[in-house]
Amino acid sequence: MKTVAVKIVILGSQGVGKTSLVTRYETKSFQKNTSSTIGASFSNVEAIIDDVKVKMQVWDTAGQERFRSMAPMYYRGANAALLVFDLTKYDTFTDVKAWAHELTHRVEGELMLVVVGNKMDLAEQRVVPAATARNYAASIGAPFFETSALDNTGVQEMFQEVAASMLQQAETNTNPNLRVYSTEVSTGGCWSRPYWLVKTMNPQVQNTLVSLQ
Repeated sequence: MKTVAVKIVILGSQGVGKTSLVTRYETKSFQKNTSSTIGASFSNVEAIIDDVKVKMQVWDTAGQERFRSMAPMYYRGANAALLVFDLTKYDTFTDVKAWAHELTHRVEGELMLVVVGNKMDLAEQRVVPAATARNYAASIGAPFFETSALDNTGVQEMFQEVAASMLQQAETNTNPNLRVYSTEVSTGGCWSRPYWLVKTMNPQVQNTLVSLQ
């Protein structure tokens, strides 16, 4: 099967449900008591689009202010960024705008921005109107999704949309950092590793992978 490898970073304030969104997509379940992320956590999730496997390396970053200075090491080399806010807390929507500004000024190359309003299950408490969020997303050229990790509203569609966009960029060569490759290609008796996996890791892990080839 052909494969596209993608790096995705999730950014947003503490408590907006970033980890819950990844868990919901990865395990099809909701964990009520989720500990705050320290630094960042890493998950591998997949989507099948038009018989192509899109492998998404998802970096779930900590929302606490004290970890904000660490964010560049996680969004560096990303192909897409999910900017998540809590529909019931306007300040988290304001924080999304700050993240978008930082990314557009500090990230080189193609980066898909996605604005995500989470916690739709708390509709009676919402303070960020859908039109406000949608108009802002359109102003930065980003799709907008409303989700609920609790009841799985919009979560699958969001990741599938990102995967489809990444595949389109790879197939049309509009993003030089994405390419379609054949999975498990043997070279000289050894299984080759996708170059992308080496390129996007931190230097220590990168050196380890290179030494193993």
